[in-house]
Amino acid sequence: MHTAEPVLDPIADGDFLADVGALADSVAHGGWSPDFIIGIGRGGLVPAVYLSHRLDVPMLSIDQSSRLPDFADALLGKVAAKTVAGTKLLVVDDINDSGATIATIRELLAANGGDAANLRFAVLLDNVRSSARVDYRARTIDRHDDKRWFVFPWEAVGATATIVADARAVPGRLA
Repeated sequence: MHTAEPVLDPIADGDFLADVGALADSVAHGGWSPDFIIGIGRGGLVPAVYLSHRLDVPMLSIDQSSRLPDFADALLGKVAAKTVAGTKLLVVDDINDSGATIATIRELLAANGGDAANLRFAVLLDNVRSSARVDYRARTIDRHDDKRWFVFPWEAVGATATIVADARAVPGRLA
């Protein structure tokens, strides 16, 4: 059985900055203003920091990628309590690909009594075929046609072998 080689597509720093600018403009002119930006680890942390500075909104972080309860699930309980108290939160990730991360965060927030009316989600890249929807996006892709493995600037400093291994771990996204 032949495994397709991933087509790595590095996102240039300038494109990343333009995408952050597009997200910031969408949020700023969208009729809804967050009280906090929530960066989702790992991929959402860097865009959340940039967006936090651009919008002049404080940032919090949750490390969903670690799968360690004290750094994700327990913190999501605290985040849910903030929404119940009326705090508006913008959750940021790098890409909404399958929708699994966003769906998990929504489910955990709801399970902890979170108020969905005070939550919005933003990503740099949004797969139109994702099972989860987001409120703000810089760009859209269609995974039916677009099988590139996007390499964000903060990932590009890693070893190519690691990036390729990450891509191969999700064979449905390869050409």
